[in-house]
Amino acid sequence: MIDMEKLIGIIIASSLINNVVLSQFLGICPFLGVSKKVKTAAGMGGAVVFVITISSAVAAVIYNFILEPNGLEYLQTIVFILVIAALVQFVEMFLKKFVKGLYKALGVYLPLITTNCAVLGVALTNVQKSYDVLESTVNGFATAAGFMLSIVLMAGIRERIEGNDIPESFKGTPIVLVSAGLMAIAFIGFLGL
Repeated sequence: MIDMEKLIGIIIASSLINNVVLSQFLGICPFLGVSKKVKTAAGMGGAVVFVITISSAVAAVIYNFILEPNGLEYLQTIVFILVIAALVQFVEMFLKKFVKGLYKALGVYLPLITTNCAVLGVALTNVQKSYDVLESTVNGFATAAGFMLSIVLMAGIRERIEGNDIPESFKGTPIVLVSAGLMAIAFIGFLGL
């Protein structure tokens, strides 16, 4: 039987309270590198949502039905990385063929999803928390949605910052890091949920 209360708790915790970027500090490279424009950030967020959700489901199936019953838990990291790499290749081929503008805008950050620690971190968290396949999939989707929310918010902030008069010493990366820190503080407010 599906425990909807637990699934809703997983969604709130993974997307807002334990936001993968602003709370766990995973996936910072694409967060800072692709968050210059909202459209590009949304595209990267969409790709990450797809990869994390599907990789969470596939990794949970492989772990729960193949690795754990056969005592092969020690292979989990290698297997998860292979699953993630295959999914990223699929996303890259799809975008290259059907959404060329987004493919070019994402540039080097698209293949870097393979090494994005947030993707692997979710799969390992699912194992650590003993989630079943449904809970793993929901956790993966919620975590990825939290990533997308944070990267799109950061892109919106960065677009607004461009037109402002900022002291010379804060221009560029410093103001982005200050903004990210303020976003992290704001997300702490969800702790009471």
